[in-house]
Amino acid sequence: MPRVGLTRGGVVRIALDTVDDIGGESLTLAEVATRAGVKVPSLYKHIASLEVLRVAVATSALRELAAELRGAALGVSRADALTRLCHAYRGYALRHPGRYGMTRRAVLPGGDDDALVAAGLEVQEVVSAALRGYAIVDDDALIDATRALRASLDGFCMLENGGGFALARSVEGSFAQLVDGLDRMLATWPTETDLPHES
Repeated sequence: MPRVGLTRGGVVRIALDTVDDIGGESLTLAEVATRAGVKVPSLYKHIASLEVLRVAVATSALRELAAELRGAALGVSRADALTRLCHAYRGYALRHPGRYGMTRRAVLPGGDDDALVAAGLEVQEVVSAALRGYAIVDDDALIDATRALRASLDGFCMLENGGGFALARSVEGSFAQLVDGLDRMLATWPTETDLPHES
């Protein structure tokens, strides 16, 4: 039975659930239309193409991730903020593996979708706020530290979601060690003034 009153937001919500079920790479307009109870041409009233839908899904997922990270780190700083942020990040990736995968696309200022860029900046701002608790304030140092943190968390989450941890050691224990190691790393993160300069 066709879904009455389908909207763009409704299509995106269906797509969000779809990518969690089947993965972002398998997302198609046909699959979303079937789940919406409509024919594919009906989707074009709300979404111009599959790529537009992918961008909308990535944008929504980034906003969800930013909200969870912001809520987790609110009112705390340094190690407490980092720990809560890391657990919120992993929690989102575990609960929403497909959505999380969609957040991994590069989001660059000056890109062709302002909403996607803004959503990416929301996540970046939350992470930057947590890193400033470690006195990392120089722009270049913040970028470097953000990349190190993201690479660590993303690698762990993608391996966990992909079934990459088969050894007997508790995954929870390994993640706790990772977070502790990140805290110690960030506590000694070099700033621009600490780096050697060419004479």
